[in-house]
Amino acid sequence: MARTTRRSTTHLSRRLVQLYAGLALYGASSALLVRAELGLEPWGVLHQGLAELTGISIGVVSIIVGAVVLLLWIPLRQRPGLGTVSNVFVVGLAMDGTLAVVGELDGYGFRVPALVMGIVLNGVATGLYIAARFGPGPRDGLMTGLNRVTGRSIRLVRTAIEVAVVATGFVLGGSLGVGTVVYALAIGPLAQLFLRVFALPEPTAPAVTALPGITAAPGEPSTPAPPLGSGPVAAPVPGQAILPQ
Repeated sequence: MARTTRRSTTHLSRRLVQLYAGLALYGASSALLVRAELGLEPWGVLHQGLAELTGISIGVVSIIVGAVVLLLWIPLRQRPGLGTVSNVFVVGLAMDGTLAVVGELDGYGFRVPALVMGIVLNGVATGLYIAARFGPGPRDGLMTGLNRVTGRSIRLVRTAIEVAVVATGFVLGGSLGVGTVVYALAIGPLAQLFLRVFALPEPTAPAVTALPGITAAPGEPSTPAPPLGSGPVAAPVPGQAILPQ
């Protein structure tokens, strides 16, 4: 029992480290895309446009937008997790912190590498925090909620949201360019790759002592079979798909 408890604690600790490392790295990678000045990811275009309009830092704008999107979960009956709430604050703070350290870049010799590094690190960050399994980011929770309520496909809902976000951000002064296209093409394969790299094994369940008359196969924990009609199997909570931000 003590060994199982230690394993469970270690597993939880690793998940927490992955969650917050991934969120911090996500904010840092988004800041590199800003410094590259070659085009941002869809939500970044909106954040930058709002920052230009209001004079607020882009990281704080990201926090405000994340909080507003999270409020939209209420009518959609979405349930946030630790990762959802952490996403709202950690990404924006890490973004502003990185922008304070990394100054403006002159020339394509610096800006192109910054773009490439930002996109790759964004893929690493996505793999880290999604694999931690603490819940989707607020923006993806909005997507899965609309998918469930409207019955439209994930592809259609996500495309509609991101087209609206990019168009609004561009009108407000957000940066749309070749980096936006490269990000859109590269982030899916990168996220899939790093999800495999950072995947965590499920914790081992403790063995259950066999009841009289119940035998287990060699090497397997003894678990009594539930009686017929003992109750329905709990279904997953709707909308809790774990997706990138």
